[in-house]
Amino acid sequence: MQIARDGDLPLSSDFEQIGELLPLEDARLLELGCGAAFTTRRLAETFPVREIVAMEVDRIQHEKNLLIPDLPNVTFQFGGAQDIALPDDSVDAVIMLKSLHHVPVSDMDAAFSEITRVLSPGGLAYISEPVYAGEFNEILRLFNDEKVVREAAFQAIRRVVDSAQLRLEREVHFHSTTRFEGFEEFEHRILGATHSSFDVDEALHAQVREKFMPHVGDNGVAEFLSPLRADLLRKPG
Repeated sequence: MQIARDGDLPLSSDFEQIGELLPLEDARLLELGCGAAFTTRRLAETFPVREIVAMEVDRIQHEKNLLIPDLPNVTFQFGGAQDIALPDDSVDAVIMLKSLHHVPVSDMDAAFSEITRVLSPGGLAYISEPVYAGEFNEILRLFNDEKVVREAAFQAIRRVVDSAQLRLEREVHFHSTTRFEGFEEFEHRILGATHSSFDVDEALHAQVREKFMPHVGDNGVAEFLSPLRADLLRKPG
C-alpha cells in the first residue's frame, strides 16, 4: 500500500471510480460524512440503487440535509463512522469520500470495526483520501494543516487490512479537479464550513486570498488538480 504515488496520474473523480468499482444495481449504500449531499444526489439520481443511507456528523449540515425534498431513495442520519446506527450485515457498500481523516484519530479503528460490522459478507468499502500534495493543499495548509491526520487515516486503513477484517481489493491513485467560482465560493465552502472552525484573522485571510487568486482564470473560475488515493476494501465471506 502506498500513501501517494509519484509520476503522472490519470484524471478521474470519486464519482467515476464508484461507478466503475462498486456494484450499484439494487444496492443499499452507506455514505459516511455525506456533507451537503452533492455526491449523494449524483449517485441517487444516476444509478439504480435501492437506497442510500447518508450520515453526517455535523449537526448543522445534517439539519439542512433533512430539508432536501426530492431524494426519495436517500435516508439522512446524524452520526459518525465510529457509531453507526444500522444492523449487522445490512449494507452492500460503504462510501467515505475524503472524510476518514476527519474522524478523531482515537476513533479510526472503531470506525473500521463499525464499517466491517454493517457490511454484508462480501460487501465493499470505497475509502478515498486526499494526498498531502498539490497547489490546493498548499493553500489549505496555511490555516488547516492536515498532514498528521491524513497519515493517521492511511495507517488506520493499513491496520484494518493487516488484521484481515477487510481485504484490499484495489488501490487507485488519480488526480481530481476542484473548482471554485472565485474566492467567494472558496470562503463559503471551505473557510465557512460548519463542520470545522478555523482560526483565521485578517492577516491570514489576506495571505490565503493572495495564494488563491493566481489560480483564478479570465472566466472567474479557479481550478485545482489534486491527487487522491482510493482504497477498495472487501469484507470476507
